[in-house]
Amino acid sequence: MYALADCNNFYASCERVFEPNLEGKPVIVLSNNDGCVIARSEESKKLGFKVGDPIFKLKDCVRKHNVIVRSSNFALYGDMSRRVMQTIRLFSPDVEVYSIDEAFIQLDGLHGRNYEEEMRRMRATILRWTGIPVSIGIGKTKTLAKLANHYAKKNIETGGVAKIGEHPDEMLKTVEVGDIWGIGRQWSKKLRNMGVQTAFDLCQLAPDNIRQSFNIVAMKTAMELHGQKHFAFEQSPEQRKTLLRSRSFANPVTSWQELSEAIASHVTSAAEKLRNESLVSKVLRIFFHTSLFSHTDPHHSAHATVEFTSSTNVTHTIIKEALRLAEPLYKKGFKYKRAGIYLLELSSGSAQKCLFETQEEQVRDKQMMTVLDAINTSMGKGTLHFASTGFTKVMSMRQLQKSPQYTTHWDELPTCVCGLQ
Repeated sequence: MYALADCNNFYASCERVFEPNLEGKPVIVLSNNDGCVIARSEESKKLGFKVGDPIFKLKDCVRKHNVIVRSSNFALYGDMSRRVMQTIRLFSPDVEVYSIDEAFIQLDGLHGRNYEEEMRRMRATILRWTGIPVSIGIGKTKTLAKLANHYAKKNIETGGVAKIGEHPDEMLKTVEVGDIWGIGRQWSKKLRNMGVQTAFDLCQLAPDNIRQSFNIVAMKTAMELHGQKHFAFEQSPEQRKTLLRSRSFANPVTSWQELSEAIASHVTSAAEKLRNESLVSKVLRIFFHTSLFSHTDPHHSAHATVEFTSSTNVTHTIIKEALRLAEPLYKKGFKYKRAGIYLLELSSGSAQKCLFETQEEQVRDKQMMTVLDAINTSMGKGTLHFASTGFTKVMSMRQLQKSPQYTTHWDELPTCVCGLQ
């Protein structure tokens, strides 16, 4: 048996933990540079706010309904996620962290204890220790656990915990096909055209027909709804295949100097991430473009890709290639709003040897990256950096509504006021 624990409206819930007065009020959380909505409280969902909505289009609605707006505070969200996951592991060591706010739990190790009672106890403990409300679904497969979780969220009488038992048909009939784990928007549309409206309807289709009309993943999803396990439990996270670093600029960028600094900064962050995960990259892709929403400024977008001579995670090697790709594509007179880089074809291991580098150069690069990472880890991110990342504030984010880093920054710890004299 599996359980899926999913934090309710996680980012908004994190904000409410330290600002209890936000409870019951509509809350939205914005992306980097306060660009668009990335998270909503239940109250905001009912008002019609959608993920991806640009904030500048929502100002009247925000004002009308007194919506609380918060800039993203990923340091806080990451730390609160860590606390939730640590609490979950006290109830079962077999945990697959699926995302920042979700985890699958293997229940077979609970040795005869009542699964539902144990998960209710876990839910209450998470709420008491972290302040984060969680919904939990229990099922024989990961897909059924995910579906039960959806049911628990939508039906208040469950008390936040729902289990799909031996006779799941009634629950399956309540779940729309588009809400099934792994069934995306396009598949959902196609299934509805075939007369499949609910999870129960999907179960009635022959597996071979599903595979023929869609693919093997859709077929496995349907078979999991029948209680047959097809998606493995993975305690160790799967090695990433790509790495993206991108951000909108707080203010439009017009000069090559500013654009190049932004690209170099993205490379620096991505290369550090590669080394932290003992990965190297074979392919680099860079891109930048003007605002997608402006109706007055001219539009321009550019991208380019290069394959390295050998896979690498050396910062200055990747910066050199990134700027070499980007400079011919830059055009004066345009107001660029976003830039970013992809690192592709990732593999494990250290940087591979290059025929065009001497042994001394390879040793030097490895030692330089080791020293760079050690200094920045001990003395603070960006303490030591390449000059190409610049000294301007082109990469600084607009976060006008950001809450304090309550749990990760000494100067921003919550203040307790004692009423005793």
